[in-house]
Amino acid sequence: MLDTFGLTRESFTIHGVEYYGMISFLKAGLQFADRITTVSPTYAVEIQGDEGGMGLGGLLRVRSQVLSGILNGIDTSVWNPETDPRIAARFSAQELQSRAANKTALQRRLGLDLSPDALLLGVISRLSWQKGLDLLLENIPTILNEGMQLALLGSGDPDLQDRYQAVAKADAGRIAVLIGYDEALAHLIQAGADTIVVPSRFEPCGLTQLCALRYGAVPIVSRVGGLADTVIDVEEAGVASSATTGLKFSPVTVENLASGLRRANILFHDKQAWRRLQHNGMSTDVSWRNRASRYAVLYREVVAARRNQAHYRR
Repeated sequence: MLDTFGLTRESFTIHGVEYYGMISFLKAGLQFADRITTVSPTYAVEIQGDEGGMGLGGLLRVRSQVLSGILNGIDTSVWNPETDPRIAARFSAQELQSRAANKTALQRRLGLDLSPDALLLGVISRLSWQKGLDLLLENIPTILNEGMQLALLGSGDPDLQDRYQAVAKADAGRIAVLIGYDEALAHLIQAGADTIVVPSRFEPCGLTQLCALRYGAVPIVSRVGGLADTVIDVEEAGVASSATTGLKFSPVTVENLASGLRRANILFHDKQAWRRLQHNGMSTDVSWRNRASRYAVLYREVVAARRNQAHYRR
C-alpha cells in the first residue's frame, strides 16, 4: 500500500503513517497537520486521554501545542423563537409568558396530559449508548414518581426504540415517544419543553443544548465535552447569578442523572428562579459570530507560519 499511495518506506514508522502494524490516514493526518481542531475546549482535553483518545490519545498529547478546541455555533436565523414559523407561538426573553402556548401545543400534539405545572422533559437525539439514552430510560420511574413528563423524538438502536415505545404505551399521558425525525416537531420541542435532556457519555460539542438555550428550555446535561463548556450549572455560579444557564451532572450514571432531574424539578417549581435560568440562557450568544472569528485567526496564523517557513527555505 505504501507504493500505491506514493509513500516512502521510511514513512512507515510510529512517527509516520504506521498504526498498530497498519496504515491509518487519520493518524497520519494528526501526525503531519500544521494545526488540529476539534469542537470544544473540554473535548480537546478529553481526546488526549487513553479513553477519550480511542487509541490516538498518546499522539494527541504529543501534539497538544497545535491542538485547539473551538466551540460550534448554530444558525440563529433558523433557530430563533421570535420568528420561527414552526412553533405555535413566537416569543422572546422579554415575552416569556408567550412561551406557555408552545408547551400546551406540544402536549396536545403528542397526547400528553395538559399539565402546565408538570416539568416537561424534552429529548431530540439519536437513541444510542453514546448519547446516554439508556440511562434516561432507566430513569422512567424517577420521571413518573416525581410527576414529570417526557417528550422524546429520535431513532437509533432498535432495542432502545422498542423499550421507549413500550414505556410510552404504558404511560401515554406522561411519556410520549416519536421514532424518526420531524423538523417541525424538533422546533416545537425546543419551544415547548421546559428542559432539554442531553445525558451523553461523551459529546464533542453538541448542538441540541445550544438550541435549548436559545429557546428558553433549560438544559440538563452531563459534564462532558462541549456540554460542560456551554452550560453553566446552578451550583457553579449560584441560582441568582446571571451566568447560570442549566444543570450538569457527573459522573455519567443512572443515579447522577436522577439527581439532576430531581434538582431541575425543584427549581422548576420556584418560578422566579426558573424564569431567571431561562432568561440567562436566551441571553447567551450561541451563534457562529465569535466562534467563526477564532477559526479565522487560526487560519491566518497557519498561513503566516507557512510563509515564514517558505521565506527561510529561500
